[in-house]
Amino acid sequence: MKITTLFIALLLIVSCKNEVTVTSQDVTPVKGNMKADVVYLASDSLQGRETGTSYELQAADYIAKRMKESGLEPEGNEGTYFQTFSFKPSSDPHQEAAFTDEKGNGFLTGTNVIGYLDNGAAQTVVIGAHYDHLGMGGEGSLYRDGEAVHNGADDNASGVAVMLDLAYELKTSDKKGNNYLFMAFSGEEMGLLGSNYFTKNPTIALDSITYMINMDMVGRLNEENKLAIYGTGTSTRWTQIVNAVNKDFELALSESGVGPSDHTSFYLNDIPVLHFFTGQHEDYHKPGDDAEKLNYDGMQKISDYILRITAEFDNAGKLAFRKTKNESEEVPRFKVGLGVVPDYLFTGKGMRIDGVSEEKPAQKAGLMKGDVVVKLGDSTIVDMMSYMRTLATFDNGDKTKVTVDRDGKMVEKEIEF
Repeated sequence: MKITTLFIALLLIVSCKNEVTVTSQDVTPVKGNMKADVVYLASDSLQGRETGTSYELQAADYIAKRMKESGLEPEGNEGTYFQTFSFKPSSDPHQEAAFTDEKGNGFLTGTNVIGYLDNGAAQTVVIGAHYDHLGMGGEGSLYRDGEAVHNGADDNASGVAVMLDLAYELKTSDKKGNNYLFMAFSGEEMGLLGSNYFTKNPTIALDSITYMINMDMVGRLNEENKLAIYGTGTSTRWTQIVNAVNKDFELALSESGVGPSDHTSFYLNDIPVLHFFTGQHEDYHKPGDDAEKLNYDGMQKISDYILRITAEFDNAGKLAFRKTKNESEEVPRFKVGLGVVPDYLFTGKGMRIDGVSEEKPAQKAGLMKGDVVVKLGDSTIVDMMSYMRTLATFDNGDKTKVTVDRDGKMVEKEIEF
């Protein structure tokens, strides 16, 4: 999942690696193994799949071969699975990187991987997941002990593995009412670059896309089976369907089509979106995000769930788009932080803590993972937004009291920012 950062990486000419140029449609689909896909993509040998490096290109080749195995046609450039784009990374984290036709020192090349399932239908569904990650760390990393391989198993080898599983299932399905475009996006961690580039340079007609499904960090389904789905307000039909076909999950639904992942690029082009997410964790953007920590049974449940959603819209015609409130515009600016990872899947009253950072105010005050913040200073905390609004009122050096619900018992602590 994206955090805007400045990267300095090696520029490689993509033409030297386009090994997969298959155009034949006569391929017998082969079902993959999601764990095997994650283990490869999140291996140390790929050095964190940083955009513009040879390691990202190795991952791109692997994904293209897996698309071929699933019987997908190449839908990149010049009969390949690859859509390349050059850009100059921004030195200002508040500015987007600029696409360019130039190559050379200071410029990087990203590579989207695109496969197509042509059912001869009028509409196409886009199913996507980014495959790049942070390489050895950099400014996007939350690891503070020097350089280390950031394997990105959950972020986002998990989403790619689910996408590849869906490619096989939809290729062999008798549901042929839509075409499907499968995309592994590059440059997400640098600012949603691959999805942004595709929507500006689509390899199929953009107005033929009926909706887009995105998976980013879907590998850590917890024991409560909580699954977040964003974008449910981008079409009037989403909420009813995602609830009707749900068999396994406690859902946390959000209407907004804008968020820190690639679905945003499609929403901004008036395309209905759904984004799936199993929650933040202590290994996010750290070297500990490894393959053995994922819940592969949970990933299969998510894949099966998305398959049921697509079946409901198989003969539904083009899905009507609806604009939503941009919740990101309401997020206040902070001068201080508690030093916690919020539980974004928590649907109760308050803000539940999913992780506590060392040597930060929350740890020093004795707050713990699982605590639910219900009061901060004089303000009652009922949800994530009320927590953020209250936190934004404090300055460095301020002291206040925080009340948490700890296993049903109210505990009050003094905290200093």
